[in-house]
Amino acid sequence: MGFSRRWLLGAAVAGLTSAVARPGFTRISGIASAVTPGLLQRALTALELHGDLIAHRDFLGIADFSLPSRSPRFHLLNLIDGSVRSHWVAHGRGSDPAHTGWLERFSNEPRSNATSAGAYRTDASYLGAHGQSLRLEGLDPTNSNAAARAIVVHGAWYVSEEMLGRCGMLGRSEGCFAVSHASLDEVLTRLGPGRLIYAGKA
Repeated sequence: MGFSRRWLLGAAVAGLTSAVARPGFTRISGIASAVTPGLLQRALTALELHGDLIAHRDFLGIADFSLPSRSPRFHLLNLIDGSVRSHWVAHGRGSDPAHTGWLERFSNEPRSNATSAGAYRTDASYLGAHGQSLRLEGLDPTNSNAAARAIVVHGAWYVSEEMLGRCGMLGRSEGCFAVSHASLDEVLTRLGPGRLIYAGKA
C-alpha cells in the first residue's frame, strides 16, 4: 500500500508525544512542543514544495526568529524519531539595528547585513574565514540572494553562554546563521548537504 509524502510528513508530526523543552542542548520528545505549530507547518510545506531539491529528509532545521536571541531557537528536528535538539543562533545586525536581541525585519537585499526568511538547501561544507562552515542556497524569493550574499552556517564567539551572561543577548551576524562553537559539529553533521533549513517568525 502506498502513502503520499504529505501523509507521511503529517503522520510523523501527528504521532509525536509532547514534552517540555528546556534550554541548551536538551533533547525533547515531541516536535510540536518545541516548535510553534504554524512555523512547523510552513517548514514542512516548504520541504514538500522543494522536495525535488532536497536529497535527505531525516533532519530538518527550523530557525524561529520570533524568539529573542537569548532563547535556543534553532531547532534540529529528527523526522525519523520525533526528537528535537535546540541551539542558540544569532540573527543579522541589519535585522536588529538597535541591538535589542529581537529580530525586527528580514531582508534579501545585498549589503543589508540582515537575516532572510524562507527555505534554504544546505550545500557543501568548507573551511573559511569563520572556520568550518556550511554553504546555503536560498530557495524562495525572500532569500534568493543567499549564495551571492555568502549567507552560511558558521560558529561564532558571540554566540555563547559567556555573551549571554555579559549582555543578556547574543551578538549579531551579517545575516549568517551563526551558532556557538559548541553546537557547530552537531549542526553540520545533522544538517549536512542536501537538507532543508527554514527561517521565519511564528
